[in-house]
Amino acid sequence: MRSVGPDTPRAGRTFVAASYAIMLALSAAIFWWIRIAGSQLSAPLAPLAPLPRIAAAPAQGAGTPAPDLLLHLIMALVLIIVWSHLMGALFARLHQPAVVGEVIGGIMLGPSLLGRLAPGAFHYVLPASIAPFINFHAQLGIILYMFLVGLELDTRQLRRTVDSAIAISHASIVVPFLVGSALALALYPRLSHADVSFTVFALFVGVAMSITAFPVLARILTDRGIQRTRMGALALTCAAVDDVTAWCLLAVVVGIAQTHPADAARTLVLTLAFAAVMFVVVAPFVRRLLPALEAESPLSRRTLTLVLVAALGSAMATEYIGIHGLFGAFLFGALVPSGSRLVHEVRSRLDDLVAVLFLPAFFAYTGLRTEVGLITGWQDWLWCAVIVLVACAGKFGGTALAARATGLTWRDSSALGVLMNTRGLVELVVLNIGLDLHVITPRLFTMLVVMAVVTTVMTTPTLHLIVRRHPWVDSQRVSA
Repeated sequence: MRSVGPDTPRAGRTFVAASYAIMLALSAAIFWWIRIAGSQLSAPLAPLAPLPRIAAAPAQGAGTPAPDLLLHLIMALVLIIVWSHLMGALFARLHQPAVVGEVIGGIMLGPSLLGRLAPGAFHYVLPASIAPFINFHAQLGIILYMFLVGLELDTRQLRRTVDSAIAISHASIVVPFLVGSALALALYPRLSHADVSFTVFALFVGVAMSITAFPVLARILTDRGIQRTRMGALALTCAAVDDVTAWCLLAVVVGIAQTHPADAARTLVLTLAFAAVMFVVVAPFVRRLLPALEAESPLSRRTLTLVLVAALGSAMATEYIGIHGLFGAFLFGALVPSGSRLVHEVRSRLDDLVAVLFLPAFFAYTGLRTEVGLITGWQDWLWCAVIVLVACAGKFGGTALAARATGLTWRDSSALGVLMNTRGLVELVVLNIGLDLHVITPRLFTMLVVMAVVTTVMTTPTLHLIVRRHPWVDSQRVSA
């Protein structure tokens, strides 16, 4: 595929634009066919299993005082934080990103392990009464986390490798999205329910298959010391474009799922209006205000307050519109120039706090909603394996073929495909949104969580096998 730059002849840019238009039109036509085929299907009349939650403690006798909510919440957070840290350290020693251990640790604290091995301790430390508070704590953590992810988005890097990255990232979205939507034809009659339309279900499954975990991918590249090679820069750029596109698609799905058909247009219009205000009004204002804010050394508490209020205000706006607050926080973070001292100081103050105090609660809350016991019998495990295989084939295949078409070698294309197949924490965020909206059932949620963990765990060893005898040399490094 031809690259597009400022010196590209108009005819060349027209050809590329026409190619993208054809790709999008073809993709829309394929999805429309899938939608028509799916409209003939019927799903079970009720969810296949109750929503996993923190199990209620045994009934207390008359006159027994209610448990101290604050005491139990603090106790639960201490357990979650300590266990998450231990599991992260263990997996780091196994040459896996610490976040993989934290995710698995969160699942172990849920009904899948702790609830089975020690139900008494599970009921005592994690009583049903504190579930809403853990949820609120986790949701705030995800909003702050996505704000930090937005701050990490380097738009200068996007411009440096935009030629190849756009083609590869589009293919790495379109192919798994269509493959996932096609898989929905088989999943809908078995693992969905009649309260969800096939269109919404297929859109969500397609988006879930399209996710790449930008922060986890960046951590893997940094651990291997290849984040500043051309391949590393290309992978980060593709993942960034990938995530932005996927979040936009998810925003549309959430808007459709949360509203009646007549209100979906309102949600979409308000979302587009919000994005326009952020890019046209907020972004230039932030750039003009940045020198004054950075004149302070060190950054004052007033400036940090202003930044956090702006991020939370953006989250509040998208929450009011009808899509998750994390979209607004992420977009505001992405608008702040990534190389600025403001970004560096804000991240230095918030990174550890969010990683230690908030994210483990999200992993634990996800674990409390993940009941591996819902996957029963060889047929369920077969469908779980099919989901994993389809997810890998769509993401790896779409990325690798597009990368090869742009001129990369098969080895480099395969390495890029493996990296883009990393899903991690971002996938869990998406899956929790789907479960909250009842777009997916608890059983399918559990299968998709397994898929997210497997695709993340396999990234590091698979990448090592591909590049161990073909490291990218210093001459490939990108200038800072």
